[in-house]
This record gives sequence, C-alpha cells and structure tokens, in this order.
Amino acid sequence: MLPMSRKRVVAGAAALVIGALALSACASQRGGETEGEGSADVDGTFVFGASADPASLDPAFAQDGETFRVSRQIFEGLVGTKPGTADPAPLLAESWEVSDDSLSYTFALKKDVTFHDGTPFNAEAVCANFDRWYNWEGLAASEALGYYYNKLFKGYASTPDTAVYDSCTPDGDDSVTIALKKPFAGFVAALSLPAFAMQSPTALEEYKADEVGGTAEAPTLSEYAMGHPVGTGPYKFDEWSPGEQLTLSSYEDYWGDAGQIDEIIFRVIDDPTARRQALESGSIDGYDLVGPADTAALEEDGYKMVSRPPFTILYLAFNQAVPELQDPKVREALSYAVDKDALISQVLPEGTEKATQFMPPTVNGWNADVTTYDYDPEKAKQLLAEAGYDEANPLSLTFNYPVNVSRPYMPDPEQIFTVLSKQLNEVGVETTPQSNEWGEYLDLITGGTDHGIHLLGWTGDYNDTDNFLGVFFGQKSAEWGFDNPELFSALTDARGIADLDEQTQVYSDINEQVAEFIPGVPLAHPAPTLAFDPRVESYPASPVNDEVFSEIVLTK
Repeated sequence: MLPMSRKRVVAGAAALVIGALALSACASQRGGETEGEGSADVDGTFVFGASADPASLDPAFAQDGETFRVSRQIFEGLVGTKPGTADPAPLLAESWEVSDDSLSYTFALKKDVTFHDGTPFNAEAVCANFDRWYNWEGLAASEALGYYYNKLFKGYASTPDTAVYDSCTPDGDDSVTIALKKPFAGFVAALSLPAFAMQSPTALEEYKADEVGGTAEAPTLSEYAMGHPVGTGPYKFDEWSPGEQLTLSSYEDYWGDAGQIDEIIFRVIDDPTARRQALESGSIDGYDLVGPADTAALEEDGYKMVSRPPFTILYLAFNQAVPELQDPKVREALSYAVDKDALISQVLPEGTEKATQFMPPTVNGWNADVTTYDYDPEKAKQLLAEAGYDEANPLSLTFNYPVNVSRPYMPDPEQIFTVLSKQLNEVGVETTPQSNEWGEYLDLITGGTDHGIHLLGWTGDYNDTDNFLGVFFGQKSAEWGFDNPELFSALTDARGIADLDEQTQVYSDINEQVAEFIPGVPLAHPAPTLAFDPRVESYPASPVNDEVFSEIVLTK
C-alpha cells in the first residue's frame, strides 16, 4: 500500500530495537496537549477528500494507504512513530525491554485504556491479536489478505519452520512478553504499522473477522471488515457507504487528548481535478496527492499546502511468471528504454527525486555506487535483438496499471503509463494496456500471476531497510514471479543483524545484487503534497502517513 518512507534510518530505528535496553516511557505524540483544544466556535466536522474507498476496515487484511489513513484514526498499535519522522515511539506500550539474544520483547502497557466496545486493553488482548495473526490459514494467510504479516513474519502455526513469531505471554494485565523464533532487528519498528494495530478481541470474535472467502484474486471480506472495526483510537466507526463516504466520530472515553475534531467524513472523490474543485467550493477541508499542476495555483489562492518528505518509491515491475521476462537481456533492455528524467519532468510532482534503487537515499544501506541502467534507447534495441526480438518479431507485453486512483508514489497512473508505454514503443516493444480499478488491481497483482509489466510503488511504513527490500524481494511473490534463493537468503540474514554498521554494508551489497538481477525499474521518489482550507492552522504531516486527525489544529 501501500503501500506502502522516511527519514534517516540511522540509529533511530535500530537503537530502539537492539540490545537489552529498557526504553524509558515517554509521552506519546498522541497524548500531548493540542493547541486550540476546546474552542467552542470551531466547526468540529472535518471532511477529507479520499482518492478511493478503503479496501477493508480491518487493517490486518490491508496494504493500501486509503485503508490505513482511516485505520490510524480508529486503531492504535503498541508502537507509534515520533512526530514528523518514521522512527518508532511508545504508544499503547509505554516502554519495552529486549533480551540479549534479541528474541524476547517485554512491553509495559498503558493502563486504563479501553476499546470502543468497552473491552479492556490489556496483556490478554495483545496476545489475542498476535495469536490471531499467527493462526491464520488458507486465504487469510495469503499474500492477498495477510500481506504484511506474510511479508514480515514469514510463517504461521501451520508452517512453524519458517515463522518468526513464537509466542505471547501475559505478565499480569499491564505487561506482556512476545518471543520470536528468529532475530528480527526491525520488530519494534514494524509494530508501528496499522496492520499490527490492536483490535478488540470481543469484536473480532463477534463479527467473525477471519471468515473470509472468494479467491486470492477476488477475496470477500468478513462482516467485521465491512462494518464493525473496533480499536482504542480517538475515533470510532459510525458508517460506511462504499463509493460515497465513511464517517467516524470521537470516542468519548479515549485515553488521550480528543483534539478539536469530533467528526471525520472521508468523502470518496477519485478524480484529482474533482478533489481540487471540492476544496475550492468548500465541500471538503483538505485532500492528499495534489496534482503537480494544482500545487502553485492553490497556494496562490490562499490554501494551505503541506508537503511530506519523499519517502516513497515508484517502480515498473517485471513479472517473471511471463516467459519473456525471464530473460535477463529483456529485463536489461526494458531498463535502458526508460527515460526517468523525462517521466519526472512531465508528470511527477515538484521535489520528486530520481530513483536508482528500490528505496529512498535516506534509508540504511542505500548504495551510492549501485549499477544503473541510464536511458539508452540504442542499447535497449541492441539487447532486444540479442534476445531474438526485432521489427519482424517484436517483443509484446501486457502493461498493467490502475485507474481512478492517486497514490503518494503514483499521483496519476494513467499519465505515467502513457509516458512509459511510449518510451517502450520507441525501442520496438509492443505493449497491450490492461487497466483495473484500484482494489481489483491490487488483487490482480498480488493475488495471482496473470499480469505483465506493471506500475506499483510503496510509501515506507517505518524506518527499516527490510520494509523496502525485504517486503519486495524477501520471498517468492505473485507480484514479481521469480524464485531467487540466494537473494531471499541474503535478505533473511540481513533482517536479523543487530549491529547497524554491519547491517548497513550487507544491505548495500544486497542493493547491488538486486540491481544486477533487474526485477524491475526503480523510477522515482515522488514528494506527496496535501492541500487544506485556510481554517487548518497545522496538520501533523508524517513521512509514513502516520497522521491522526485529533492532532489537527483549526482556527476560528
């Protein structure tokens, strides 16, 4: 999701998860005082223009940004992020200790917290959530639904040999110990993901959260995921009219500060121009993913523009389940055919950075000397000829892309497709376009092998290299369609290295390994921009989209 980020990966993330250190309790970014709170004359209804419906109201079965934007209002995890960064910080866990072997984590839990249905948040509830994920089977355990758990924890109760998670043990009500079978240096940082937020065990059971059906390509969600999400966050779920809007309201017994906003309406407006017009007409208070052409005009008209630092990656992926894409010369040729500079200048936002690898330069292990395939159409034609393709026998590929959606890494997929398909056609590659609505698109790309080259990307979820390279290339995947045991093994080993300097060099080497293998083309690191009505005095912009609307400050 969408994925799918951040600032300096440095010791911020690593120091928090390594060693037998007790992290002292510190105030959560959601527990501090909210400026302007209690202003009776401020309109407490906040309308946000969403680019799409959430894919699910159960964040454990999601991977997209629109779902997670809603989830972050309803749910909270043991771990959050430091304001304005991607680094982990206490949330429902006030502190934690890590064993010397990095296989046991003891969390001191915040007291007197309840879920929206009145269920107590305690150690038993934490274990109910961890055990839920670990015991998924069938479709629930697939990449299509349990995406993040599948990617990061590698296995389930039915596959214990590959599983990272071992057990969860309550130590009274307010302390819990989670044991791992294998070292995972990014474990604490990973818990800041909405996919690992704490959900009410009562509601999960009552509304049969894990009763999913359909197929990986077209899953059907549970009663819980369609209308009964229950967390501990500042807002509770009210109603959802798919295709129209979703409404949340303040949770009266929230443990933190409620802020100024007592009702949130996520209004679905899939067209970027329509979102801008809705802001200008006053029917919404703000929206994300402002088009490059709109940013300056809106700012001139007095709207508040807020930019996130680019913690994203947009890529063109090669599905090696397609026989033609199994040929390294073909993948290399396609790489030389892409003019990234032209793509950025023509259709991507101001501030976008050109990508040389599948993660931003601020993330640990980025390799300044990585092999690149700079735009060279003649070289592309030569390699295609060596692979057996020419004018009489052109390479023909399906080109998949989503429509009617904007993502932080992909503000206008149709424009990006148009530019790239033209570039490929100029070197003799014939592309057959295939487009799908966003939800169908994700199911198609991550749930099966029936797709070709395709556009996708990632907004980093937390500040750890594994959240990029490990998610993309750490195991067999329907999206990429290749089996590379050497790469899989290298990434598995890297995620368990506790020493930051050692891990940095290993990830740098892996970035070169990926570059030589050519699973796709890393295109750019777009810089997302949000626009707001002037009544928005401040917005808690986060490089990982960890933005809770109770922290928004409104003027009179």
